[in-house]
Amino acid sequence: MDWEKLVDLLKGHKVYIQTHNYPDPDAMASGLGLQVFLRHHGVDSTMCYAGTIEKLNTRRMLEVFDFEIYNIDDIPDMKPEDYIITVDAQKYNANITDFIGDEVACIDHHPTYIECDYKYKDIRIVGACATLIAEYFQASGTAIDSNTATALLYGLRVDTNNLSRGVTELDIEMYGYLYHYVDSEKISAMNRCTMELADLQAYGAAISNIKVFNNIGFAEIPFDCPDALIAMVSDFILDLDVVEFAVVYAVREDGLKFSVRSELESLDAGRIVGMAMEGIGSGGGHTCMAGGFIPSANIEKMGHLKRFEIEQRFIRACAVYLKEN
Repeated sequence: MDWEKLVDLLKGHKVYIQTHNYPDPDAMASGLGLQVFLRHHGVDSTMCYAGTIEKLNTRRMLEVFDFEIYNIDDIPDMKPEDYIITVDAQKYNANITDFIGDEVACIDHHPTYIECDYKYKDIRIVGACATLIAEYFQASGTAIDSNTATALLYGLRVDTNNLSRGVTELDIEMYGYLYHYVDSEKISAMNRCTMELADLQAYGAAISNIKVFNNIGFAEIPFDCPDALIAMVSDFILDLDVVEFAVVYAVREDGLKFSVRSELESLDAGRIVGMAMEGIGSGGGHTCMAGGFIPSANIEKMGHLKRFEIEQRFIRACAVYLKEN
């Protein structure tokens, strides 16, 4: 991390901070934190994304933390020479739209699957992207206000499932750093009413068809729902005492969207979902949390044995990964 290099790179340019599509709390908090940090150092920026802001807790962040993020459809004047920093995402990933601007920088905590020649890159495997942004304030001695610190701490908590998933020493250190500045009332506001009726329906649908093979749990949500909700259901399935590796997918018009979770160091969720999707879709992510997608054209080839084929692909991928590692 070289914050001075980043600031020097961006000065004198029109700057956009782009999150992944359908931003979650970590992406939103990281974008806000970076925007505030850059403003302290003389660089103005605009937060942007593609898709929609789906979840109740993510929409509530806009109200509680009082900031703005713009859909790309509302930014008609972006130009090819404008600078883009991707946050909590990397160019060429399936979950981020390629905007017309120039992606000159990236700050992310996910593994890299397709290399990009950024002018500035800070990609480190930690529990939350908010952790990396918090370190920019701490390392540079930049004053952090309570609103920004609270947003970053909330994003860190959500992405690490309250410091229980993918946590590193840096996550713990930054949690302690941010905690000194937290507004407890805003945290309480974010913790209230985080579930909508549609969420309950997705949980119910998944519960009705859970299958467990050894320690691998599978569940289908037979209707479209947001990525963040699929991830929440996947976390829920992983909480079952007999499940150590969870695979949850939702049926969409254009295909199947997957969320995969692992609580075993011996089963890398990102690698395994990539193996399971080979030849029919795409996937990847962290060792403990990952995602994937199978387009509808390939689902049709599976016929009425779709669910059986999916289960067998993941069971085989887990077995092969264990054997090779």
